[in-house]
Amino acid sequence: MFQQALNNREQSGLVDGSHFEGYRLMNDKGPFDRKHLEKIVDVMQLALGEHPRTFAFRIDLRLPSDWGTWDERRMIDRFISSFKAKIMHSRDMAKRRSPSAHQTAIRYVWAREEGQGGRPHYHFVIFLNNDAFNNLGTYELGRDNLFNRMTEAWASALGITPDAAEGLVHIAKNAVYRIKAGDLHSQNELFYRASYLAKDATKVRGSRHCFGGSRG
Repeated sequence: MFQQALNNREQSGLVDGSHFEGYRLMNDKGPFDRKHLEKIVDVMQLALGEHPRTFAFRIDLRLPSDWGTWDERRMIDRFISSFKAKIMHSRDMAKRRSPSAHQTAIRYVWAREEGQGGRPHYHFVIFLNNDAFNNLGTYELGRDNLFNRMTEAWASALGITPDAAEGLVHIAKNAVYRIKAGDLHSQNELFYRASYLAKDATKVRGSRHCFGGSRG
């Protein structure tokens, strides 16, 4: 299904309707950017190819009230680099405690949107090995869990303390998905939610990059 879909893609344009390459779309949010939808499919399938049981989740990254002083072009790169380093450190420590502890690749897609007053925010879907991580943990600062690693990584990207970043990492409602290779139902549930990131509305194009994702 995946390879055939790749071979049949159109080159560009917007997508309307209820499905894309066999996956359900959040069609009340359309139209969608075709290339962004393609990227979501690619990242999801690459994640499942490496980790047949994949833990995926939706988060939003917000900026402080004085957001105009931040360099947006570098914030996302810094967040991703910091989050990856924290995940790798966590797995290295787990491996020391137990040689059978699982490692994980880190894959993601993200979209930049602007809300009222032009204040930007970022939507993410992150994919990890479900055998290494299977929950976000308690949404409280100071805990040793995924939520705090994300908060610390976003604080590092912004150059502020984790305390100052409290509330800037938002866990979306029903944020967690456990998808499996060969299980189209679980993939459809995740893709439906992730398709929101590909909607054309609220994206400001031009000099700012409004969508991205991991490679390989």
